[in-house]
Amino acid sequence: MRSLLLVLTLALGLAAPALARDNVTSFTLENGLALVVIEDHRAPVVTHMVWYRTGAADEAPGHSGIAHFFEHLMFRGTDSLTPGEFSATVEAQGGSDNAFTSWDYTAYFQRVAADRLSLMMQMEADRMRNLKLFDEDVATERHVIIEERGQRTDSDPGALLREQMGAAQFLNHPYGRPIIGWMHEITELDRQDALAFYRANYAPNNAIVVVAGDVTPEAALALAETHYGPLLPSEAIAPRIRPSEPPQLAERRIVLTDERVAEPYVIRSYLAPERNPGDQRKAAALTLLAELLGGNPTTSVFARELQFGQGIATWSAAFYDGTSVDPDTFGVFVMPVPGVSLAEAEAAMDKVIETFLTEGVDPEELARIKTQVRASTIYARDDAGGLARLYGQALAVGLTVQDVRDWPEILQLVTKDEIMAAATEVFDRNRAVTGWLQAPQPDVAANVTPAAAAEEATE
Repeated sequence: MRSLLLVLTLALGLAAPALARDNVTSFTLENGLALVVIEDHRAPVVTHMVWYRTGAADEAPGHSGIAHFFEHLMFRGTDSLTPGEFSATVEAQGGSDNAFTSWDYTAYFQRVAADRLSLMMQMEADRMRNLKLFDEDVATERHVIIEERGQRTDSDPGALLREQMGAAQFLNHPYGRPIIGWMHEITELDRQDALAFYRANYAPNNAIVVVAGDVTPEAALALAETHYGPLLPSEAIAPRIRPSEPPQLAERRIVLTDERVAEPYVIRSYLAPERNPGDQRKAAALTLLAELLGGNPTTSVFARELQFGQGIATWSAAFYDGTSVDPDTFGVFVMPVPGVSLAEAEAAMDKVIETFLTEGVDPEELARIKTQVRASTIYARDDAGGLARLYGQALAVGLTVQDVRDWPEILQLVTKDEIMAAATEVFDRNRAVTGWLQAPQPDVAANVTPAAAAEEATE
């Protein structure tokens, strides 16, 4: 699941530009598989990633969690590999591997010595089309994800709040369902569900292979043609056509009260546009807006005002990740110090936003953030694996290699007027969901609604 920390990390990661143009090469095999090669010869290692353009938002109704569930099942073996042998083989080569699922994609990756790249492609190509599933395998992994949901979601009040907020934010669009799935649905997933999902989504014409590290484009292409090239494309792959979200006409508010809450907080998400191919300036403006408001724990607008100025918050933040297929959210967050109510914290946060919308962007602050963004261009070159993820994620949601290349310069070109226009558009309370996470409250306040309390705090 995407925790709040992960959301914040991803939002900051958007500011990390890609490697120099000359080091990135892309190909498309005859069967439709996309290949991106990022050269980095400083160490004899490579990161090999396979991204599938399918995630939790592509699941059939009533089968929430199948994308994540199937990620687990991909390690159960083929005719050539027994269950667990894939990861054991990677480890035997001195490498590491893992996988992850989002709403828009599922990805598998290995980091190994450069001379083991052929073996990685061989194994990934094998399970792309030759996975073997038995009822006992499905039962085993279903038990694993049930336990995972219990540990990571049901036992975490913050995760439960964010899950409820997502469902409230997206009434019709599948971004409203949790990646791990609703418990009552994942307990019913079976072998036929898994096979149907596999056959519908796992094929070379629905995949992107990214290789980053000590390899030339020619060598990577030759290996890809050897291992992935013979795989037949699937005629079942169809364009992503998802239900659209109806207009949101009023703010939605959620209060989750749980005795396990030690640090209450207020979090709000606003509907926000995504990055689109050839049209990324608004997303860039929102990225810089998030950095200005809450990207830095000491120098951002929220930090200066709420933490160090008024002293009412222990932590505040703003976050945005526009790397998605469809419109997603822009978020703000404040955790008050002991003795400050959530109503007071929310009112103070709203006052800071109101002041920002009136006074506008500080040119010196914007210049400082852009300098940091430009500096991150250099730092990004030190992590070939990070670049593999950057390119893979972008291509998996429909962006292009050129969009990734253009992104750093777009961030530099965005003006303060564009940032303010984006802020004015996104900060619409009628398109927002506000969440309170709190411990049980004293009886004296039991009859006071959060909306009334917040309104009173502003008076």
